[in-house]
Amino acid sequence: MGQPGFFDLGERYIALSKQGDPLELLNNSIPWSSFRPVLKRTQNKERKTSAGRKPYDAILMFKILVLQSLYNLSDEQTEYQIRDRLSFMRFLGLGLEDGVPDATTIWLFREMLIKHCLIEPLFEQFSRYLDGHGYQARKGQIIDATIVPVPKQRNTREENAAIKAGQVPAEWDKQPNKLRQKDIDARWTKKHGQNHYGYKNHINIDNKHKLIRNFDVTAATVHDNQVLDELVDPTNTSAAIWADSAYRSEATEQTLEDNGYRSQIHHKGKRNKPLSEHKQAVNRRRSKVRVRVEHVFGFQHNSMGGKFIRTIGILRARARIGLMNLGYNLKRYGWLEQRRHRMSASCA
Repeated sequence: MGQPGFFDLGERYIALSKQGDPLELLNNSIPWSSFRPVLKRTQNKERKTSAGRKPYDAILMFKILVLQSLYNLSDEQTEYQIRDRLSFMRFLGLGLEDGVPDATTIWLFREMLIKHCLIEPLFEQFSRYLDGHGYQARKGQIIDATIVPVPKQRNTREENAAIKAGQVPAEWDKQPNKLRQKDIDARWTKKHGQNHYGYKNHINIDNKHKLIRNFDVTAATVHDNQVLDELVDPTNTSAAIWADSAYRSEATEQTLEDNGYRSQIHHKGKRNKPLSEHKQAVNRRRSKVRVRVEHVFGFQHNSMGGKFIRTIGILRARARIGLMNLGYNLKRYGWLEQRRHRMSASCA
């Protein structure tokens, strides 16, 4: 085995770049400093003394959470992968001699974002950046939801009945350690004949750029149609709204019409009254546009380590899902910028 040389690390990084390190593209595309004004809200507490180790830079910690969401890693896995992978180190701007935040530090920083309700402001900060750099919401909006599973709870029938009624089982109040490990916000639901336990990620994407414009997180039992009003994006340049038949109702159609929107929601068949051939043809045409939202969920599932999250409670679930949606937008923006540069080069 040869002795390590002075230029070995640089040569490794050059080799990673030649093989198309996706994190290098992301690092060079995203204006990370633009998130600092929002992240500063986690550092409002003044230090009583200058003794001891200084806190890690907020941008560094935020980028670690982005890595975590891009690969769906636990806090312990995130710490290990940063120490183990050169591509992670370069993305974070860390050298071999630099300290790496441990799993507890990562958890505490995410909890700080949750405490100060900063996940949505971070998402909105990047949305404003997108609008200012030529990626406004255009050509209509597509709305859909997907189930995000969490670890299943092993409760008794009586405990589940109390949780479903919005109450905490009485015996759990006497066991605070047990209560901390119980998720009283997640719910069971059935889809395509299968039972699922967790939350729902409701999103709105624009048809032009396929970027997530709005999102909401609810228990899995909440019907898709119940959060439609919160998801509609008034800034989209088109009045068209696509969604599957779960969103269709007479009240929804009337509300969209009253607010100047053009409904492209799928027609819904009724018991003993199937759709006519004309409405089936309309649904097929609308599906060619609506399917674009499935690409977003597919990317999160296949390219971001899956949608399963290991959290307890809706506040933490909203944070992890919000970071997942932001991570998708960051990746999508990097790809769109790369395509723009390729097209500009080919036309030069």
